[in-house]
Amino acid sequence: MIVFRYLSREVLVTLSAVSAVLLVIIMSGRFIKYLAQAASGALDPGVLFLIMGFRLPGFLQLILPLGLFLGILLAYGRLYLESEMTVLAATGMSQQRLLVITLAPAALVSLLVAWLSFSLAPQGATQFQLLINKQDAMTEFDTLVPGRFQLLRDGSRVTYTETMSDDRINLGGVFISEKKLDEKKDHGITVLVAEKGRQEIKPDGTRYLILDNGYRYDGNPGQADYRAIKYDTYGALLPKPDISDEVTDRDAISTNELLTGEPSLRNKAELQWRISLPILVFIVTLMAVPLARVNPRQGRFLKLLPAILLYMAYLTILIAARGALEKGKIPMGLGLWWVHALFLSIGLALLYWEPLRLKLASRRSVSEVAHG
Repeated sequence: MIVFRYLSREVLVTLSAVSAVLLVIIMSGRFIKYLAQAASGALDPGVLFLIMGFRLPGFLQLILPLGLFLGILLAYGRLYLESEMTVLAATGMSQQRLLVITLAPAALVSLLVAWLSFSLAPQGATQFQLLINKQDAMTEFDTLVPGRFQLLRDGSRVTYTETMSDDRINLGGVFISEKKLDEKKDHGITVLVAEKGRQEIKPDGTRYLILDNGYRYDGNPGQADYRAIKYDTYGALLPKPDISDEVTDRDAISTNELLTGEPSLRNKAELQWRISLPILVFIVTLMAVPLARVNPRQGRFLKLLPAILLYMAYLTILIAARGALEKGKIPMGLGLWWVHALFLSIGLALLYWEPLRLKLASRRSVSEVAHG
């Protein structure tokens, strides 16, 4: 029991540290991406942390198996390097018994991954898509930042305001440049400048931009045929927000709907993928235990790169098989199970190869001594 607690603690502590580092790296990359979208006006800066919170379960369900795999390699590699595993082996600790002990923390991780995969990750993906739908329906006034030129999503309009009230209704020092295009002809640009402006919302939800004391310029760049119009008040209809509550992302489909809903290839492939993640945890544990065995003279990082490549091959083939399954290129009966069977075989080969090699070498030595 003491050995069990010691080994489990080593694995879980290393798992936590590795997973935390991987999570920070991945979330930092995604946060920079969303931050760039917020800077361009595509997202409201106030929802960035909410978006990351919704995406967190989806990140964790993929990070935890890798964190466990690396945790076993690093934790047991250190024990081999410091000859602690040699002492345990002298007391009767075999590779099979070490694997059984390691499967206990692996079962805990597998349960957590299953909870994330079947419940939390789909819920987070649903809320994320609804939030993105809401962001897509925002008007310029929702994302406009004073003192900065803002390019709209279609790239045809640039808006600038020098000042903006706290309620985002009144503007000061307004500049709007709109390029009018169709598929066949360039219709030039329209430039509006105004001393001030405001947003008016009608009872039916229709929005208008009202500009006061300004000019409108129409023409084509490079040509001297601009038309200038001075106005006291200018009104423009703003697009009406259209917030969609439709969720189309496969990651956002609830597990219950996958089980009871339409039996499409897409749904069946997604269900098998979610089942595969907890299974993945046990198989990478089977591969990690023999791969962690190193010679103290070789160092603990000798097998780290080949082990990571093996894990990436497993995950890559699994993702590719899911895509092929969705397209009907792989029979549904075969599904993703052949990938697990392949790497289960590799794990078993890794587990029994070294003892078998040592046993054969020992018999060879005995035979040589007997004939010598």
